[in-house]
Amino acid sequence: MFNCDSKRKFFKSESENLVYKKKYKRMKRIIKSFLFQNAALCDQVAQMQERILIVKEERNFLMRKLQQFQTAADSEHSVTSQLCSLPEILSAQNNSGSKKPAPKKRANSDTTDRSSMKMKKPLSTKTSQSMKKKKLVSPIPLDITGRPIFPISLGDLKVHSIGEVSDRPEFHNEDYIFPIGYCSTRQYGSVKDPEQSCVYTCKVVDGGSQPRFEIVTDSASDDAIVSANIDQCHSRLLQLINRCVGSEVVTTRGRGADFFGLSHPTIHHLIQSSLGARKCQGYVWTKFEVSRSTIDSAASDEMMEASLNFAALKRSITFSKSHLETIIKEESDDNSQSYPLLGWP
Repeated sequence: MFNCDSKRKFFKSESENLVYKKKYKRMKRIIKSFLFQNAALCDQVAQMQERILIVKEERNFLMRKLQQFQTAADSEHSVTSQLCSLPEILSAQNNSGSKKPAPKKRANSDTTDRSSMKMKKPLSTKTSQSMKKKKLVSPIPLDITGRPIFPISLGDLKVHSIGEVSDRPEFHNEDYIFPIGYCSTRQYGSVKDPEQSCVYTCKVVDGGSQPRFEIVTDSASDDAIVSANIDQCHSRLLQLINRCVGSEVVTTRGRGADFFGLSHPTIHHLIQSSLGARKCQGYVWTKFEVSRSTIDSAASDEMMEASLNFAALKRSITFSKSHLETIIKEESDDNSQSYPLLGWP
């Protein structure tokens, strides 16, 4: 009797174990299928996020283009409307002049000519101002999403970061925007020996109520040049170079925006296209056009400026040295010629 009960319990436990094993295997298959489905969904989510980023970048690019075309269309519309109003003014004046006697027609024609000349003058000034505001942008390498690839090399200038635009009034003026975190490097003459090249790091730092501009050399022994005015910061660097040479080899008039690279058309366009640039109320919007030629006109202009280009600085130093040598030689020749007149040996 005991053996029969034990056998029954044994077979019952084995049958229960088989049932649990089947359930376990079934649960295992379901979990595997869920894992695969989860991985597939994660891949789809990552692809959709990448597509959303690309679409956002395309939308921002199209918005910038639309704003540029809109400003250009508004200026053209104002010019055409003024041109269209000229014939009406002239015809009205001619009709009024036809009713009057013959000798007075010449006076009316003269007044119409003068009025037409007066109307034409402001148009020419407006077109010239718009032409002055236009800048040519050289193409730069972009990634898949349309963002610029840093560092951006522009001759002796390299821009490592554009930074973030702040709408505070001290962080922009009518011509330029000073983004926080902007960083660039430029090869220029060293403060200790201006005939030797040195890499200067130019930064725009948040100073609280106003920006802080810094020029730091690659050597740790030199102190950083810091100022709240970008032109004064560059002027101090030029003063140190003149002091080291011992003569005024370069003008000390500061051109900080040019030295930092903020005035370069390519960098200026990138900063103007950044988020928050529209909130800068004191900034005057600049028109840009993509240059078809690969020659960088801004870099070629900097090649002639000793305050911005290292090669031009070296030419200025050699010229000043040769000029001093000629002056010293002429003075020595004059002294040697004056000795016989005085009866000196």
